[in-house]
Amino acid sequence: MMRKRSFFSAIAVLTMAVCACAQAAAPADAQIDVLMSRYNGNVAGASLIVVKDGKAVVRRGFGYANLEERTKAGPETNYRLASVSKQFTAACILLLKQDGKLRLDDPVRKWLPELPAADARISLRSLLTHTSGLIDYEDLIPADRTAQIDDNDVLRMIAAQNRLYFEPGSAHRYSNGGFVLLGLIVERASGMGLADFMKKRIFQPLGMEHTLMYEHGRGPEVANRAYGYTEADGKWTRTDQSVTSATRGDGGIYSSVDDLAKWDATLCTDKLLNAESRKLAFTPTQPIADPDVDYGFGWRLSGDSVWHSGESIGFNNVIIRWPKQHVAVVILTNRNEFQPYPLALTIGQLFLGR
Repeated sequence: MMRKRSFFSAIAVLTMAVCACAQAAAPADAQIDVLMSRYNGNVAGASLIVVKDGKAVVRRGFGYANLEERTKAGPETNYRLASVSKQFTAACILLLKQDGKLRLDDPVRKWLPELPAADARISLRSLLTHTSGLIDYEDLIPADRTAQIDDNDVLRMIAAQNRLYFEPGSAHRYSNGGFVLLGLIVERASGMGLADFMKKRIFQPLGMEHTLMYEHGRGPEVANRAYGYTEADGKWTRTDQSVTSATRGDGGIYSSVDDLAKWDATLCTDKLLNAESRKLAFTPTQPIADPDVDYGFGWRLSGDSVWHSGESIGFNNVIIRWPKQHVAVVILTNRNEFQPYPLALTIGQLFLGR
């Protein structure tokens, strides 16, 4: 597996090469057609939106959201966001901080006393920034397990591990489990279910009418749903769910590029998060794992951009924002192959500085 530094260096090289080719074409629409061509045709598809100065300058779908039913992907198609969900879980914690319901430096065991003594020095802040040292729950799942695990399963598995990878705050290690625990803390601090809290405090106020924290068998089904696929030897197979696809705080939201444009619009206003909360979300924290990329609260920070990707079985997504230039690019896809981050960077370059 490629080390992170070389991975981001490779992305930079690829981005510059693709961007040089794209700039040779004249109109932006033609360039978008070329750049998004892998998603066109009888294939698992993608949805794309580019927002500049608060307006959608590109809003398109490519390929299919559901290959079996021949449902085309569009701007209103809802995809499993995977780790793009983390910024919403972080926003819930910040909203509860604004409400005076919790503090970022609260010990995690204040809210989850089931956790062992080894976790005593873990704070909510260290969970938000992936500096907690928690053991990865994915590594604790029995190899023969076929039933999906839920958030309470994750809590039980982590609670049984009276050990950490490192002293909290001393290093950075990306932790899905940390965000699962944050989702459970939202429930305990608010007295509401996580899905209900997000709906009431984020999705409804922002008019994100079709976005939801999906809970199979417990809540509404996903409208305009994209299903995940894997391609092998020219054949597409539905691979929409895995053992870990039912956890929530680390990746359980379904949304569309249309709704994520509304989310982008509010991140430079006080409508949801106040100025202090937004500063916290987008401030680099130490230590970091990669010299090229910092981390805030549910956001990666690279130069003048803030972004996050999301990958789970059958889905690859990214949101990139350039706040000072008032540009954002969101690409959501329902396929395993190809991470769209370098593609989104290239598309963003077509609109920066215009």
